[in-house]
Amino acid sequence: MNVQVTLTINEAKWIIAKGIANLPEVRKAFDEGKIFLKGGTTVSAVSQELVGQPLRISGRINPSGARGAKNLGEGFHSALIHKGRFTGVDDCLFETIEKMTGQDVAVIGANAFDGLGNAAMMYGSALGSAPGQIISGLMAEIKHVLVPAGWEKFVPGSLNEIISKTGRKNVDRAMGMAVGLTPITGRIITETDAIEVLSEVCCTIVGKGGIEGAEGATTFSIEGGREAVEKAFDLVLSVKGKGISGCPSSLEACEGASEKCKNHRACIYV
Repeated sequence: MNVQVTLTINEAKWIIAKGIANLPEVRKAFDEGKIFLKGGTTVSAVSQELVGQPLRISGRINPSGARGAKNLGEGFHSALIHKGRFTGVDDCLFETIEKMTGQDVAVIGANAFDGLGNAAMMYGSALGSAPGQIISGLMAEIKHVLVPAGWEKFVPGSLNEIISKTGRKNVDRAMGMAVGLTPITGRIITETDAIEVLSEVCCTIVGKGGIEGAEGATTFSIEGGREAVEKAFDLVLSVKGKGISGCPSSLEACEGASEKCKNHRACIYV
């Protein structure tokens, strides 16, 4: 059986979240160990899938460029799920990572990935603020680092070369805060991967883009046995129309100069 489906960017985030929530290593860590979540809209969707709690969103790209949150708002940007219990860890990141074991899981979003299996995250403030300062150490400590990233974040070429051409402090003018890139090493999970994990089908990209809210959307062909394909089709239907994940107050972007902007560079709106 073969069906075609289209996922908007936000819908794809929820598919990815469902796929990650059902990975064996994640289920094991949820029941017996720890899962570290570093805030971002896709990781927030993972958090909601696991425990019903969204995360606070910090940086984001909107039509005006790379922006921060207008205010800190409620919720946590980084969190830990320990044997099913959700706790904010923004004020104890180093201690949290130090106490994780090699079989625990970390979920860290990315802003870009390439065809070579490389991923990278944008840093919009010095050293990526507190979360940025623990990421490389975290990857050296634990085995299971999952990197959720929708296909809209795929970049041509090699991220190793692209990273070498960026640098936050080299930017003279930017739409929003200037950003640099830092590499993220882990298992990249796209919506294609998630659909295949959840439904045991073959999922192939057949087109990208659209209009009327489907800008950035991806159209897929899903092929396999009837029961598996029907399951995948129902999975896609279950997320149709779903919006962005994140603590509501943190979804409002900064509008210009503010106290939080003092560590941002080259923004034309300040």
